[in-house]
Amino acid sequence: MTLKLRIDHQSGTAPYEQLRAQISGQARSGALPVGYKLPTVRGLAEELGLAANTVAKAYRALETDGVIETRGRRGTFVAAADDAAARRAAEAARTFADEARRLGLDRAAAAAAADQALRAVYG
Repeated sequence: MTLKLRIDHQSGTAPYEQLRAQISGQARSGALPVGYKLPTVRGLAEELGLAANTVAKAYRALETDGVIETRGRRGTFVAAADDAAARRAAEAARTFADEARRLGLDRAAAAAAADQALRAVYG
């Protein structure tokens, strides 16, 4: 198993976001299995020619998303991301439903708003 990352400095997307998206995608697809040990922040920064703060920012975002977990001095590992992602999506959906009801939308109007937002993001 090898971590495969590529930073495109011409893409217009911040390098930390490219890292976050690539590691997250590989973890969710199974290309990086649960328990896979990630390189240190410094090591990955040197390997990719990035500032350590850039890699640290990506790792913090991934940890917040539940994709990775830091185990102190033992290192940073891929976590069971699908569980965390499903849990966070359910929480976000519940927050949306509560807000839609508070605004007085009926179920059909709330569903239409959610569907429109999903189309805008996923195409």
